[in-house]
Amino acid sequence: MDETPEEGPQEVAAALNELATGLVRHLLSDRQGVSLTTVSALSRLEQEGPLRLTALAVAEGLAQPSMTALVQRLEAQGLATRVGHPEDGRVRLVGLTDAGRELLAQRRRAQSVRVAEMLAALPEQDVRALGEALCTALPLVRQMVQAAPHPRAGSGSAP
Repeated sequence: MDETPEEGPQEVAAALNELATGLVRHLLSDRQGVSLTTVSALSRLEQEGPLRLTALAVAEGLAQPSMTALVQRLEAQGLATRVGHPEDGRVRLVGLTDAGRELLAQRRRAQSVRVAEMLAALPEQDVRALGEALCTALPLVRQMVQAAPHPRAGSGSAP
């Protein structure tokens, strides 16, 4: 992005979208046999803890039958499991297994290696400049994401 820092919100939004889309496309080009939907659902379970299947479906933007099929595949692969609700034994929640956590960790490590390889192709001063820009941008992007309205799944703590 060679534009001046006096860009408006639309230009910043377009640049952020280009950045996110470019990195995601590159990092997802080698999915290692795992779909983006699977990774997204597992990541949500990792971040939010066990969830009702219906809450997971809503949060992931899937119809309940599609989420049911996905969860059944995740259970068969040992990546997710159904667990009892801590306050209501009649309710079953979908939780992440240790194998699911390890799969996510492996993917993150592989993605970090890929980004490091991409950075290695840049001159050292560009890597430093990018690092400095990220020190400023990352906290702002995190704040922006946290403040953004979006559907959230419940924690599963209510029956």
